[in-house]
Amino acid sequence: MALNIQCFSVTPFRQNCLLLWDDETRQAVLTDLGGDVDVVRAEVAKLGLSVGGIWLTHGHLDHVSGVPDWWQYENTPVLGPHQDDEFLFQSLPEITAQYGWQYTPSFVPTRYLNEGDILNVGRYEFQVLHISGHTPGHLVFYCASEHLLIAGDVLFFESIGRTDFPRGNHDDLLRNIRQKLYTLPEYTTVISGHGRQTTIGHEKRYNPFVRA
Repeated sequence: MALNIQCFSVTPFRQNCLLLWDDETRQAVLTDLGGDVDVVRAEVAKLGLSVGGIWLTHGHLDHVSGVPDWWQYENTPVLGPHQDDEFLFQSLPEITAQYGWQYTPSFVPTRYLNEGDILNVGRYEFQVLHISGHTPGHLVFYCASEHLLIAGDVLFFESIGRTDFPRGNHDDLLRNIRQKLYTLPEYTTVISGHGRQTTIGHEKRYNPFVRA
């Protein structure tokens, strides 16, 4: 039995929405449901899973704008990000119009999260870490038993998240990566919000933006 992961590259921004499920309990969650809800729902049904929660790393439109569409079918609890990203949810109608995106209404997650909160996918436990910088309320989800970090738009393969968006902070991002992520085991797999996977060890050695 294992923790299974399926990645959907959703929206024109090719954002990595993850479907996580426990083989034994068949409990499942989605992370960063930014769009293409019909595709995601079809795969969930094909696998015979029931999604018990949607976890959000931060409030940018390509990570959250699929939630209202999902709620038209199921009232799944939405957890995260940190409340410091509330302004992004409130401004979704304006931001989606600015980007020529499908209209997305503002909404409020079921529950905002804080550093130290614990979430579960069946038997698997994820620790919530608050990594501000890309956005003020950005969170990541770390599963120590599976050596897995769901990193959102904080850390990428040999890159980092942008900090030129409203309320971004470059110094905060670098400090949080060094103090909270680079202290994780080097063999930890990092699944970012866009692009390919990496590891903590690789980034400590080769990331030109933030070295250990």
